[in-house]
Amino acid sequence: MTYPNTRLRRLRQTEAIRNLVKETKLDVNNLVMPLFIKHGSGIKNPIPSMPGQFQLSIDQLETEIPTITALNIKNILLFGIPEHKDALGQDSYADNGIIQRAIPVIKKIAPHLLITSDICFCEYTDHGHCGILTKQGNEYHLDNDKTLELLVKQAVSHAKAGTDIIAPSGMLDGMVQAIRKGLDDAGFHHLPIMSYSVKYSSALYGPFRQAAEGAPQFGDRSTHMMDIANGSEAIRECALDIAEGADMLMVKPAHAYLDIISRVKQTYPELPLGAYHTSGEFAMIKAAAQNGWIDERKVAMEILTSIRRAGADFIITYYAKEVAEWLESE
Repeated sequence: MTYPNTRLRRLRQTEAIRNLVKETKLDVNNLVMPLFIKHGSGIKNPIPSMPGQFQLSIDQLETEIPTITALNIKNILLFGIPEHKDALGQDSYADNGIIQRAIPVIKKIAPHLLITSDICFCEYTDHGHCGILTKQGNEYHLDNDKTLELLVKQAVSHAKAGTDIIAPSGMLDGMVQAIRKGLDDAGFHHLPIMSYSVKYSSALYGPFRQAAEGAPQFGDRSTHMMDIANGSEAIRECALDIAEGADMLMVKPAHAYLDIISRVKQTYPELPLGAYHTSGEFAMIKAAAQNGWIDERKVAMEILTSIRRAGADFIITYYAKEVAEWLESE
């Protein structure tokens, strides 16, 4: 029998060879760990739908942050849960807001830790929507342009508190331009903006809304987040954000939108691209693993590697701590 000269199996024969020629490698430097900071003290509330994740009060950061840095995780993303909510989400831009108080504490514990601030209103408003609502007839609608003014206030307040990256997540028209101007006018020219440029109106955010206590009290967010059926629209959204001054782009969710990650990266290879492995995607793996249906470590690593392979430069994931431990043990 005549065999071909090229045998790809030659490059798969041993683990050493496979590691040598591996095209996509998952590294702890590519991971961003989300944290939920809740008003109060002595709080470490387990999130039932997200095993291993917690709501933490600021005093608990004295333990949590060293745990994170000991695993060589260098990047975190902050979400706030205030004491009081109102129609305008005023805690989100208050000087003594929950995140504005948390940032200096984190910086004191771990000055090198890169902090990204999520900039939105759903966790801060009593109605659970991402901005100011106006009533038209019997219905409420999100007022895009009035909300932009408050987004600027929120971004600047986080900048003053010492955050490293501003990440607007509401998918509002013009949000990047408004925030860029607001930051520049306040003297924060150096702060980058990581825009949630492509955020779908997904059913995969359910556990997050429990964790952040930010579920809409009525209606949904389909008027300002993207339709799950659309792909080309994602490229248009990115183009607008780039023109407005975005320094980094993001696709959310990640696992269910690998095609979108790939298209965005191929279209805009020069911009850093993040992908958010969402709470629902995380919870599905956890649930299947707890039932003994899958090997959690192998599945999680496979999915996160696929997100990197699709084109994401970094991944926001609730698996950050576990992956860091797994990588260290390899």
